[in-house]
Amino acid sequence: MSRKHLSKYFQKYYIFSSSAMAVFALYACSTTRKVPEGEYLLTKNNFRYEDGKLFDSEVGSYVSQKPNKKQLFVLPIGLWMYNATNPKYDSILNEYMTYPSEMRDQKLRDSLFIKYNHPEYVGKSLFYERFMHNIGQPPVILDQGKTETSANSIRKFYVYRGYWDADVKYTHDLDSAAKKAQANYLITHRDPTVISDYYYNIPDKNIRQIYEEDLSKSLIKSRQTLDQSTLEQEVKRIGDLMKERGYYKFNNNNEQIYFTADTLQSRKQVPLTMDIHRDSADTPYRLTTIGDIKVHYLEKLSDSVDTVKDSLLGINFYKLDDQYKTMSLWRPIILRKGEVYQQRNLDLTKRNIASMNNFSVLRYDEILRKGNDSILDVSYYLAPLPKYDLRIATDLNYSQILNFGVSPSVDLTSRNIFGGAENLTTSISGIFGSVVDTKNTDKRAIAYEISAQGNLSFPRLMLPFKSWKLIPKRYSPTSSVILGTSVQNNIGLGRIGFNTSLNYFANVNDIISHRLSLFNIQLSLTRNKDRYYDFFPADAVVRNIVFQHYSPGLFNDFENGAISSDEFSSIILNDSNYQNSLTGEPLSQYNTFRQSLLNKDRQTQDVLISSLIYNLIYNEIGKKDRPNPFYLNAKVELAGNVFSAFKNRTNDDALVSEASNTIFDIPYSQFVKFDVDVRKYFTFFNDRHTLALRQFIGIGIPYGNSSTMPFVRSYFNGGSNDIRAWRVFGGLGPADSQLDEKIRSYAMDNVKLTTNIEYRMPLTEMFEGAAFVDAGNIWSLKDSGFGDEFKFRKFISQMGVGTGVGLRINVAYITLRLDAAYKVYDPNRPLGERFVLGETWKPVLNFAFGYPF
Repeated sequence: MSRKHLSKYFQKYYIFSSSAMAVFALYACSTTRKVPEGEYLLTKNNFRYEDGKLFDSEVGSYVSQKPNKKQLFVLPIGLWMYNATNPKYDSILNEYMTYPSEMRDQKLRDSLFIKYNHPEYVGKSLFYERFMHNIGQPPVILDQGKTETSANSIRKFYVYRGYWDADVKYTHDLDSAAKKAQANYLITHRDPTVISDYYYNIPDKNIRQIYEEDLSKSLIKSRQTLDQSTLEQEVKRIGDLMKERGYYKFNNNNEQIYFTADTLQSRKQVPLTMDIHRDSADTPYRLTTIGDIKVHYLEKLSDSVDTVKDSLLGINFYKLDDQYKTMSLWRPIILRKGEVYQQRNLDLTKRNIASMNNFSVLRYDEILRKGNDSILDVSYYLAPLPKYDLRIATDLNYSQILNFGVSPSVDLTSRNIFGGAENLTTSISGIFGSVVDTKNTDKRAIAYEISAQGNLSFPRLMLPFKSWKLIPKRYSPTSSVILGTSVQNNIGLGRIGFNTSLNYFANVNDIISHRLSLFNIQLSLTRNKDRYYDFFPADAVVRNIVFQHYSPGLFNDFENGAISSDEFSSIILNDSNYQNSLTGEPLSQYNTFRQSLLNKDRQTQDVLISSLIYNLIYNEIGKKDRPNPFYLNAKVELAGNVFSAFKNRTNDDALVSEASNTIFDIPYSQFVKFDVDVRKYFTFFNDRHTLALRQFIGIGIPYGNSSTMPFVRSYFNGGSNDIRAWRVFGGLGPADSQLDEKIRSYAMDNVKLTTNIEYRMPLTEMFEGAAFVDAGNIWSLKDSGFGDEFKFRKFISQMGVGTGVGLRINVAYITLRLDAAYKVYDPNRPLGERFVLGETWKPVLNFAFGYPF
């Protein structure tokens, strides 16, 4: 290394090392600045286990005194900020912050200055000191009494979990010079107390019968540790079970179910007996039935005297006016008079009322009838929400195509359009951002999409018969009619779109839901078709190479405008002798040229899709009783059969795609499409770590009037929620084709497989780390001429593989995600060069909101 470079090298890293030394010096000196003499800053709680770690992740929560929190993983920034102000203000500010915020003004500060004998401070704002004092963290001073209390709490915790002979000792490591201390806890848990035999005593034969029906689901078994938390979970399970079977307020006082452990013979092997008694006289439990059901529709509770009574199918209604039809008030009520009480029906009724977005619940009563405590009368007091609801919002979006964008929107909801609680929501929204300029990839161009949509929702199924006889009300069926339009401009080929659909929804329960979309019509018209090669210059380069190779003379005519690009392309495509004569590089160039024409057909096509879509969702995510949740989203779409019944004229404008029939001069698509998204989550270490698995399978089968899938229904690779080592349209696929990457990047196909594996682990309360592996690709169902056909014996070797690490930042209700991904296996490289990990350590960065799956 030359002296010149050595000097620059030293200067560069001298700045870094000096900064690091300054930070560590600040850390060493500032943390104890406000620790009083004779006191100690608690820096750490140490836990040591005499006979093996047990419940290590939970023990810390039973310590009453914890060190100052550390941000950025290692630095107590909150403590530094608190210590950054002059200690002479601390007493004043401590008392100042005890006052309500509306009283904190200069007058209060001045009075405190006088109280603490500092008249010279009068008039000072202390804005900086107040700010740092408020957001900072005062030093945690060691309280040895709290250490003793914590040790006792830890011991009680182990006893609660079944380790009756546990013992916890504590010591302190005190550093007088540094004014720092550590608390040490020595935990000896010894052998647990085990249930030798399990018995139950349930005098009520009906309760006993229900319990024995689900005996296999009991959480208590012989030979397991006598864990109090398990007993409490079993009590809750039994209570929920009995309430679902019609026993209202079963064990609400927590005194009807109790356990007795016989410790006369041993403290380590004890028989356990569960007793269920309604009272000391063993009075039999009585099934509860639903009595009177009343729905009060009013503006305020005092209006109840002015209401008019109506009734429908066993439910009484008390209405202040006729703004809402009685049937619309009846539909969300799942309860029926005389049926056996089930708590889920009461909960579902409240959920249905809320989901209608027409009422607020002023009051809700469940009252056991006087003189008959087995009949439950239920009353709902509903007030109408405002007729109109205007919402204005702006969201920030990010994608690897659009980069950062802003999305303003205006939504106006008009309630109760036809008197049956129907809502009309009209929306105007836009997305504005920038995309990579196709003419100059070093620059970005303005992109936008503006859309308007009307959504008329009905709290029932829009059918010509009484649907509640076919689909129970407990499924909460709803319908919607959607009509929308949009204008977009992204890569120069802008589109104008129109869409309409009739949709039906039904929730079997809080896990399973169905959606059926009838007459889902989408029309997409492409603008600037004749300027395709201006917006895709890489395609123009490939085209010109093939043109010149085929005929320099025709190429000159093309350059002079005597023949169009499409005409010249058609000549080459129809010349089978020329195609058969190609070998080596010219053949590769021709295949790339043919793919570019297919891209052009798809990018510039006008599309009319009329389809039927069925969607099934099975979602256990967020359910507390499902520790390792499963998720399934299955969708099938059948398109084009309605239009095929009409006589159509033929359109043969496409160069590569086959000729197709049209409606109003627009080709319509015929295809069937299947998408299956399966996810499974496994939790570890007290549910703090998660292993997430995802498999996506998609197949689109064009038929009849379509030789290829339409652009808006085709598959592509890459992006922050897909195979993260490749960007969207980043050059992965189709299959292991060796086409030029600039052309291949915009290729789309009709088969897609993606497998994702991600391990998530907490770093702090705010930060979460992740490691992941993604694999997948797209294929065609038939060979397009360059080896992109899906074949079972080859598809695994044709999957692109990427890996990486990520950081998730949880702020309020938003999760910010940054993933750094590296390519491991690139199937579109030549054989022998496909393992690419380590070729470059520059990652593909993915910034997004929320988890990828």
